[in-house]
Amino acid sequence: MSERSVGPAQRFVLAGAGNIGGVHAEALIAAGAAPAAVVEVDRARLDAFGEKYGIAARYTSLEAALDGEPGATAVVLATPPVVHREQAVAALERGLTVYCEKPPALSLADFDAITAAEDASAGSFATVFQQRYGSSAQQLRDLAAGGSLGRPVTAVCNTLWFRPAEYFAVDWRGRWESEGGGPTMGHGIHQMDLLLSILGPWREVTAVATRIAQPTNTEDVSAAIVTFSSGAVATVLNTLLAPRQTSYLRFDFENATAELEHYDRYGDENWTLTAGPEITAAWEAGRTAVASGHSAQLAAVLAALDAGQPPPVTSASARATLELSAAIYASAFTGSRVRRGEIAPGSPFYDRMDGGGAPWPPVK
Repeated sequence: MSERSVGPAQRFVLAGAGNIGGVHAEALIAAGAAPAAVVEVDRARLDAFGEKYGIAARYTSLEAALDGEPGATAVVLATPPVVHREQAVAALERGLTVYCEKPPALSLADFDAITAAEDASAGSFATVFQQRYGSSAQQLRDLAAGGSLGRPVTAVCNTLWFRPAEYFAVDWRGRWESEGGGPTMGHGIHQMDLLLSILGPWREVTAVATRIAQPTNTEDVSAAIVTFSSGAVATVLNTLLAPRQTSYLRFDFENATAELEHYDRYGDENWTLTAGPEITAAWEAGRTAVASGHSAQLAAVLAALDAGQPPPVTSASARATLELSAAIYASAFTGSRVRRGEIAPGSPFYDRMDGGGAPWPPVK
Protein backbone atom coordinates (compact mmCIF):
# COMPACT_ATOMS: atom_id res chain seq x y z
CA MET A 1 0.00 0.00 0.00
CA SER A 2 1.44 3.36 -1.04
CA GLU A 3 1.78 6.26 1.36
CA ARG A 4 -0.81 9.00 1.20
CA SER A 5 -0.52 12.65 2.06
CA VAL A 6 -2.13 13.60 5.33
CA GLY A 7 -5.74 14.56 4.83
CA PRO A 8 -9.32 13.37 5.15
CA ALA A 9 -9.93 9.80 3.99
CA GLN A 10 -11.71 9.46 0.66
CA ARG A 11 -14.39 6.81 0.26
CA PHE A 12 -15.04 5.84 -3.35
CA VAL A 13 -18.03 4.15 -4.90
CA LEU A 14 -16.91 2.41 -8.09
CA ALA A 15 -19.63 2.16 -10.75
CA GLY A 16 -18.87 -0.43 -13.41
CA ALA A 17 -17.38 -3.92 -13.01
CA GLY A 18 -16.01 -4.39 -16.51
CA ASN A 19 -12.41 -4.32 -17.67
CA ILE A 20 -11.94 -0.60 -17.06
CA GLY A 21 -13.61 -0.95 -13.68
CA GLY A 22 -10.91 -3.44 -12.80
CA VAL A 23 -8.22 -0.96 -13.84
CA HIS A 24 -9.72 1.62 -11.48
CA ALA A 25 -10.10 -0.89 -8.66
CA GLU A 26 -6.44 -1.86 -8.90
CA ALA A 27 -5.32 1.78 -9.02
CA LEU A 28 -7.46 2.70 -6.00
CA ILE A 29 -6.26 -0.29 -3.97
CA ALA A 30 -2.62 0.44 -4.82
CA ALA A 31 -3.11 4.05 -3.70
CA GLY A 32 -4.56 3.04 -0.35
CA ALA A 33 -8.09 4.12 -1.28
CA ALA A 34 -9.80 0.79 -1.92
CA PRO A 35 -13.39 1.16 -3.14
CA ALA A 36 -15.96 1.20 -0.35
CA ALA A 37 -18.59 -0.21 -2.73
CA VAL A 38 -19.05 -1.38 -6.29
CA VAL A 39 -22.04 -0.99 -8.62
CA GLU A 40 -22.88 -3.30 -11.54
CA VAL A 41 -26.23 -4.19 -13.13
CA ASP A 42 -25.13 -7.79 -13.86
CA ARG A 43 -25.37 -9.61 -10.52
CA ALA A 44 -23.01 -12.43 -11.45
CA ARG A 45 -20.38 -10.01 -12.69
CA LEU A 46 -20.90 -7.84 -9.60
CA ASP A 47 -20.27 -10.70 -7.20
CA ALA A 48 -17.26 -11.98 -9.13
CA PHE A 49 -15.76 -8.49 -9.18
CA GLY A 50 -16.45 -7.95 -5.50
CA GLU A 51 -14.79 -11.24 -4.60
CA LYS A 52 -11.77 -10.53 -6.80
CA TYR A 53 -11.11 -7.12 -5.30
CA GLY A 54 -12.36 -7.74 -1.78
CA ILE A 55 -15.30 -5.32 -1.97
CA ALA A 56 -18.11 -6.44 0.32
CA ALA A 57 -20.62 -3.65 -0.41
CA ARG A 58 -22.24 -4.46 -3.76
CA TYR A 59 -25.15 -2.77 -5.48
CA THR A 60 -27.00 -3.20 -8.77
CA SER A 61 -27.79 0.52 -9.13
CA LEU A 62 -25.93 3.70 -8.35
CA GLU A 63 -28.95 5.16 -6.57
CA ALA A 64 -28.96 2.19 -4.19
CA ALA A 65 -25.24 2.64 -3.57
CA LEU A 66 -25.64 6.35 -2.84
CA ASP A 67 -28.43 5.52 -0.38
CA GLY A 68 -26.46 2.70 1.18
CA GLU A 69 -23.10 4.45 1.49
CA PRO A 70 -23.74 7.78 3.26
CA GLY A 71 -20.04 8.13 4.04
CA ALA A 72 -19.00 8.10 0.39
CA THR A 73 -17.12 11.17 -0.84
CA ALA A 74 -16.57 10.33 -4.50
CA VAL A 75 -17.88 8.17 -7.34
CA VAL A 76 -15.78 6.64 -10.11
CA LEU A 77 -17.79 6.18 -13.31
CA ALA A 78 -16.33 3.25 -15.26
CA THR A 79 -19.66 2.69 -16.99
CA PRO A 80 -20.72 3.01 -20.65
CA PRO A 81 -20.93 6.62 -21.88
CA VAL A 82 -24.70 6.44 -22.31
CA VAL A 83 -25.24 6.57 -18.53
CA HIS A 84 -22.56 9.14 -17.64
CA ARG A 85 -24.88 12.15 -17.59
CA GLU A 86 -27.53 10.47 -15.43
CA GLN A 87 -25.04 8.98 -12.99
CA ALA A 88 -22.86 12.08 -12.73
CA VAL A 89 -25.81 14.35 -12.04
CA ALA A 90 -27.17 11.94 -9.40
CA ALA A 91 -23.85 11.90 -7.55
CA LEU A 92 -23.28 15.65 -7.84
CA GLU A 93 -26.76 16.38 -6.52
CA ARG A 94 -25.73 14.56 -3.34
CA GLY A 95 -22.59 16.64 -3.03
CA LEU A 96 -20.17 13.93 -4.14
CA THR A 97 -17.20 14.36 -6.45
CA VAL A 98 -17.34 12.42 -9.73
CA TYR A 99 -14.30 10.95 -11.47
CA CYS A 100 -15.55 9.91 -14.90
CA GLU A 101 -14.09 7.78 -17.67
CA LYS A 102 -13.85 9.16 -21.17
CA PRO A 103 -15.79 10.28 -23.03
CA PRO A 104 -17.34 12.18 -20.15
CA ALA A 105 -20.64 12.63 -22.02
CA LEU A 106 -22.29 11.75 -25.31
CA SER A 107 -22.62 15.39 -26.37
CA LEU A 108 -21.86 18.95 -25.38
CA ALA A 109 -25.48 19.29 -24.24
CA ASP A 110 -25.05 16.36 -21.85
CA PHE A 111 -21.71 17.70 -20.65
CA ASP A 112 -23.17 21.14 -19.96
CA ALA A 113 -25.96 19.49 -17.95
CA ILE A 114 -23.28 17.82 -15.84
CA THR A 115 -21.42 21.08 -15.29
CA ALA A 116 -24.68 22.80 -14.33
CA ALA A 117 -25.12 20.15 -11.64
CA GLU A 118 -21.50 20.64 -10.63
CA ASP A 119 -22.02 24.40 -10.27
CA ALA A 120 -24.84 23.72 -7.78
CA SER A 121 -22.94 21.00 -5.91
CA ALA A 122 -20.38 20.82 -3.14
CA GLY A 123 -18.68 18.18 -5.28
CA SER A 124 -16.64 18.44 -8.46
CA PHE A 125 -16.55 16.67 -11.81
CA ALA A 126 -13.27 15.35 -13.21
CA THR A 127 -12.56 13.36 -16.38
CA VAL A 128 -10.11 10.48 -16.73
CA PHE A 129 -7.53 11.72 -19.24
CA GLN A 130 -4.53 9.84 -17.91
CA GLN A 131 -2.25 10.49 -20.88
CA ARG A 132 -1.52 13.92 -19.41
CA TYR A 133 0.19 12.43 -16.38
CA GLY A 134 3.37 10.75 -17.55
CA SER A 135 6.43 12.67 -16.37
CA SER A 136 7.67 13.38 -19.91
CA ALA A 137 4.39 14.98 -20.92
CA GLN A 138 4.36 17.08 -17.76
CA GLN A 139 7.95 18.17 -18.38
CA LEU A 140 7.18 19.08 -21.99
CA ARG A 141 4.21 21.14 -20.78
CA ASP A 142 6.41 22.94 -18.27
CA LEU A 143 9.17 23.68 -20.79
CA ALA A 144 6.63 24.91 -23.34
CA ALA A 145 4.98 27.17 -20.77
CA GLY A 146 8.35 28.51 -19.69
CA GLY A 147 9.17 29.67 -23.22
CA SER A 148 12.51 27.92 -23.71
CA LEU A 149 11.14 25.81 -26.58
CA GLY A 150 10.02 28.86 -28.53
CA ARG A 151 6.68 29.12 -30.26
CA PRO A 152 4.80 25.95 -31.18
CA VAL A 153 4.70 25.57 -34.95
CA THR A 154 3.28 22.21 -36.02
CA ALA A 155 2.09 18.97 -34.45
CA VAL A 156 0.96 15.47 -35.41
CA CYS A 157 -1.56 13.44 -33.39
CA ASN A 158 -2.26 9.95 -34.70
CA THR A 159 -4.27 7.20 -33.04
CA LEU A 160 -3.88 4.26 -35.41
CA TRP A 161 -5.62 1.33 -33.72
CA PHE A 162 -7.47 -1.81 -34.76
CA ARG A 163 -10.68 -3.37 -33.50
CA PRO A 164 -12.16 -6.56 -35.01
CA ALA A 165 -15.85 -6.89 -35.83
CA GLU A 166 -16.51 -8.92 -32.66
CA TYR A 167 -15.42 -5.93 -30.55
CA PHE A 168 -18.64 -4.23 -31.63
CA ALA A 169 -20.82 -7.15 -30.53
CA VAL A 170 -21.19 -5.29 -27.22
CA ASP A 171 -24.51 -3.61 -27.82
CA TRP A 172 -23.56 -0.05 -26.85
CA ARG A 173 -20.44 0.15 -29.01
CA GLY A 174 -20.41 1.69 -32.46
CA ARG A 175 -23.67 3.62 -31.96
CA TRP A 176 -24.07 7.38 -31.78
CA GLU A 177 -26.84 7.18 -29.19
CA SER A 178 -24.85 5.06 -26.71
CA GLU A 179 -21.13 5.60 -27.42
CA GLY A 180 -21.30 9.11 -28.83
CA GLY A 181 -19.02 8.39 -31.75
CA GLY A 182 -16.30 6.14 -33.11
CA PRO A 183 -12.52 6.42 -32.65
CA THR A 184 -12.72 10.21 -32.50
CA MET A 185 -14.70 9.94 -29.26
CA GLY A 186 -13.75 6.60 -27.78
CA HIS A 187 -10.08 6.11 -28.68
CA GLY A 188 -8.27 9.07 -30.21
CA ILE A 189 -9.77 11.41 -27.64
CA HIS A 190 -6.94 10.49 -25.24
CA GLN A 191 -4.19 11.58 -27.64
CA MET A 192 -6.22 14.63 -28.67
CA ASP A 193 -6.51 15.63 -25.02
CA LEU A 194 -2.75 15.27 -24.56
CA LEU A 195 -2.24 17.42 -27.67
CA LEU A 196 -4.46 20.18 -26.27
CA SER A 197 -2.89 20.00 -22.83
CA ILE A 198 0.47 20.89 -24.35
CA LEU A 199 -0.48 23.28 -27.18
CA GLY A 200 -3.31 25.10 -25.42
CA PRO A 201 -6.61 26.36 -26.84
CA TRP A 202 -7.64 25.34 -30.34
CA ARG A 203 -9.23 27.89 -32.66
CA GLU A 204 -10.71 26.12 -35.71
CA VAL A 205 -11.04 22.74 -37.40
CA THR A 206 -11.39 21.37 -40.91
CA ALA A 207 -12.12 17.64 -40.99
CA VAL A 208 -13.37 14.53 -42.74
CA ALA A 209 -14.92 11.42 -41.18
CA THR A 210 -16.10 8.26 -42.84
CA ARG A 211 -17.07 4.66 -42.26
CA ILE A 212 -14.97 2.41 -44.46
CA ALA A 213 -15.13 -1.13 -43.08
CA GLN A 214 -16.45 -1.52 -39.54
CA PRO A 215 -19.97 -2.83 -38.82
CA THR A 216 -20.87 0.35 -36.97
CA ASN A 217 -23.12 3.36 -37.30
CA THR A 218 -20.24 5.63 -36.27
CA GLU A 219 -17.12 6.52 -38.22
CA ASP A 220 -14.08 4.26 -38.27
CA VAL A 221 -11.74 6.96 -39.65
CA SER A 222 -11.49 10.69 -39.06
CA ALA A 223 -8.84 13.20 -40.06
CA ALA A 224 -8.60 16.86 -39.12
CA ILE A 225 -6.48 19.96 -39.48
CA VAL A 226 -6.59 21.90 -36.23
CA THR A 227 -5.39 25.49 -35.87
CA PHE A 228 -4.52 26.69 -32.39
CA SER A 229 -4.83 30.12 -30.82
CA SER A 230 -1.03 30.32 -30.91
CA GLY A 231 -1.10 29.90 -34.69
CA ALA A 232 0.30 26.36 -34.56
CA VAL A 233 -1.25 23.82 -36.92
CA ALA A 234 -1.78 20.13 -36.13
CA THR A 235 -2.96 17.14 -38.12
CA VAL A 236 -5.11 14.62 -36.24
CA LEU A 237 -5.85 11.11 -37.53
CA ASN A 238 -8.04 8.57 -35.72
CA THR A 239 -8.86 5.06 -36.95
CA LEU A 240 -9.72 1.54 -35.82
CA LEU A 241 -8.55 -0.02 -39.10
CA ALA A 242 -4.75 -0.08 -38.61
CA PRO A 243 -3.27 -3.60 -38.19
CA ARG A 244 -0.03 -2.18 -36.77
CA GLN A 245 -1.40 -0.33 -33.80
CA THR A 246 0.36 2.78 -32.60
CA SER A 247 -0.23 6.20 -31.11
CA TYR A 248 2.14 8.85 -32.42
CA LEU A 249 2.43 12.47 -31.38
CA ARG A 250 4.97 15.00 -32.57
CA PHE A 251 5.37 18.56 -31.33
CA ASP A 252 7.53 20.96 -33.33
CA PHE A 253 8.54 24.15 -31.54
CA GLU A 254 10.95 26.77 -32.84
CA ASN A 255 13.78 25.30 -30.75
CA ALA A 256 12.88 21.65 -30.28
CA THR A 257 10.95 18.64 -31.56
CA ALA A 258 9.40 16.19 -29.10
CA GLU A 259 8.04 12.84 -30.28
CA LEU A 260 6.03 10.13 -28.57
CA GLU A 261 5.24 6.68 -29.94
CA HIS A 262 3.40 4.08 -27.85
CA TYR A 263 0.11 2.21 -27.83
CA ASP A 264 -2.12 3.17 -24.89
CA ARG A 265 0.44 3.77 -22.12
CA TYR A 266 3.87 5.35 -22.26
CA GLY A 267 6.99 5.76 -20.18
CA ASP A 268 9.89 8.19 -20.48
CA GLU A 269 11.55 5.71 -22.86
CA ASN A 270 8.77 6.23 -25.42
CA TRP A 271 9.72 9.89 -25.92
CA THR A 272 12.53 11.45 -27.93
CA LEU A 273 13.65 15.07 -27.97
CA THR A 274 15.62 16.82 -30.68
CA ALA A 275 17.06 20.04 -29.29
CA GLY A 276 20.23 21.84 -28.26
CA PRO A 277 22.20 20.86 -25.15
CA GLU A 278 20.61 23.34 -22.73
CA ILE A 279 17.03 22.32 -23.55
CA THR A 280 18.00 18.64 -23.59
CA ALA A 281 19.56 18.95 -20.14
CA ALA A 282 16.47 20.65 -18.75
CA TRP A 283 14.28 17.99 -20.36
CA GLU A 284 16.21 15.13 -18.81
CA ALA A 285 16.39 16.77 -15.40
CA GLY A 286 12.63 17.09 -15.14
CA ARG A 287 11.65 13.56 -16.14
CA THR A 288 10.99 11.30 -13.17
CA ALA A 289 10.16 7.92 -14.78
CA VAL A 290 6.43 8.23 -14.06
CA ALA A 291 4.48 6.37 -16.72
CA SER A 292 1.15 7.55 -18.00
CA GLY A 293 -1.85 5.66 -16.71
CA HIS A 294 -4.69 5.61 -14.24
CA SER A 295 -2.42 5.43 -11.21
CA ALA A 296 -0.55 8.57 -12.26
CA GLN A 297 -3.72 10.63 -12.62
CA LEU A 298 -5.28 9.10 -9.52
CA ALA A 299 -2.34 10.35 -7.45
CA ALA A 300 -3.14 13.90 -8.58
CA VAL A 301 -6.86 13.36 -7.92
CA LEU A 302 -6.27 12.08 -4.38
CA ALA A 303 -3.86 14.92 -3.59
CA ALA A 304 -6.45 17.46 -4.71
CA LEU A 305 -9.28 15.82 -2.77
CA ASP A 306 -7.20 15.55 0.38
CA ALA A 307 -6.40 19.25 0.05
CA GLY A 308 -10.06 20.14 -0.48
CA GLN A 309 -9.45 21.20 -4.08
CA PRO A 310 -11.26 20.24 -7.33
CA PRO A 311 -9.47 17.26 -8.84
CA PRO A 312 -8.02 17.23 -12.36
CA VAL A 313 -8.99 17.08 -15.20
CA THR A 314 -11.51 19.87 -14.52
CA SER A 315 -14.74 20.41 -16.43
CA ALA A 316 -13.44 23.44 -18.32
CA SER A 317 -10.39 21.57 -19.53
CA ALA A 318 -12.28 18.40 -20.47
CA ARG A 319 -14.94 20.39 -22.32
CA ALA A 320 -12.33 21.80 -24.72
CA THR A 321 -11.40 18.26 -25.71
CA LEU A 322 -15.02 17.15 -26.09
CA GLU A 323 -15.74 20.27 -28.13
CA LEU A 324 -12.88 19.40 -30.46
CA SER A 325 -14.48 16.00 -31.09
CA ALA A 326 -17.82 17.70 -31.81
CA ALA A 327 -16.13 20.14 -34.18
CA ILE A 328 -14.46 17.31 -36.10
CA TYR A 329 -17.84 15.70 -36.68
CA ALA A 330 -19.52 19.01 -37.51
CA SER A 331 -16.85 19.95 -40.03
CA ALA A 332 -16.81 16.48 -41.57
CA PHE A 333 -20.58 16.23 -41.97
CA THR A 334 -21.21 19.81 -43.13
CA GLY A 335 -18.07 20.36 -45.21
CA SER A 336 -17.44 23.61 -43.34
CA ARG A 337 -14.67 25.03 -41.22
CA VAL A 338 -15.76 25.06 -37.56
CA ARG A 339 -14.54 27.60 -35.05
CA ARG A 340 -14.38 27.00 -31.33
CA GLY A 341 -17.58 28.21 -29.67
CA GLU A 342 -19.76 27.77 -32.76
CA ILE A 343 -21.37 24.55 -31.55
CA ALA A 344 -23.88 26.03 -29.12
CA PRO A 345 -27.51 25.37 -28.16
CA GLY A 346 -29.51 25.34 -31.37
CA SER A 347 -26.80 23.56 -33.34
CA PRO A 348 -27.65 19.91 -34.13
CA PHE A 349 -24.07 19.01 -33.21
CA TYR A 350 -24.60 20.40 -29.70
CA ASP A 351 -27.18 17.72 -28.90
CA ARG A 352 -25.62 14.82 -30.83
CA MET A 353 -22.16 14.28 -32.21
CA ASP A 354 -23.63 13.17 -35.55
CA GLY A 355 -25.85 16.25 -35.79
CA GLY A 356 -28.69 15.46 -38.13
CA GLY A 357 -27.23 12.04 -38.91
CA ALA A 358 -24.12 10.58 -40.47
CA PRO A 359 -23.93 10.65 -44.29
CA TRP A 360 -23.97 6.86 -44.59
CA PRO A 361 -26.75 4.32 -44.01
CA PRO A 362 -27.11 2.86 -40.51
CA VAL A 363 -26.24 -0.75 -39.82
CA LYS A 364 -29.34 -2.85 -39.26
